[in-house]
Amino acid sequence: MSIDLNEEAAIQRVTEQLKTAFSDRRTPDEIEAAVAEARESLSTLPIRTHVPVLIERKARRILKEHSGQGE
Repeated sequence: MSIDLNEEAAIQRVTEQLKTAFSDRRTPDEIEAAVAEARESLSTLPIRTHVPVLIERKARRILKEHSGQGE
């Protein structure tokens, strides 16, 4: 499935926002891995409009679960 450049830019912004939000408890590599995991799980969605938001939500859950934090 082809990724739109706007989607790619939005996912990069999400990654940077998560790096800022989790900088005190997660490494950049852990954050990038969470985004990649979230992205992979959503890769087959046919409608891509909200994918960056869904990736951010899922990556936040992954990062919080792995750090022992609740929502």
